[in-house]
Amino acid sequence: MIYSERIRNIREYEGIKQVEIAKYLELDPIIYGHYEREETIMPLKHLIKVCNYLNVSIDYVLGFSENKNLNFKKQFNKINAGKRLKEFRKELKYTQSKFANIFNTTQSVIAGYENGTYLISLYLLCDICKKYKVSADYLLGRIDTPKYLK
Repeated sequence: MIYSERIRNIREYEGIKQVEIAKYLELDPIIYGHYEREETIMPLKHLIKVCNYLNVSIDYVLGFSENKNLNFKKQFNKINAGKRLKEFRKELKYTQSKFANIFNTTQSVIAGYENGTYLISLYLLCDICKKYKVSADYLLGRIDTPKYLK
């Protein structure tokens, strides 16, 4: 994934130390260092917080856009993100089962994401965004437009 390089570049440009972000995430700096070196995949909940801290678009950090800036209106909420995912799936006219099959998961996993029981995985989010050219920031409910990526 491209996120670690982009986060590190922004962090260094802004003069922010890894330890500051680790403290903000309430993590041991060693764990955060693993994320930036991609020795451990950063959970989406941490990626969202880092993007908020750096005031940067998740689409940019994931390599879906070259636009760093994000003027998000809403704070992230997994319930709203689940609703947005459900709306998007329904626009595609897919059942949860069909959507799950496309992404090699189960209907119950999709249901859990859609009802906000748990946060969508970073991998699945990336797969959906790539396949349908849809904004991660949009799917997560951080922005209302643009919905689709160029």
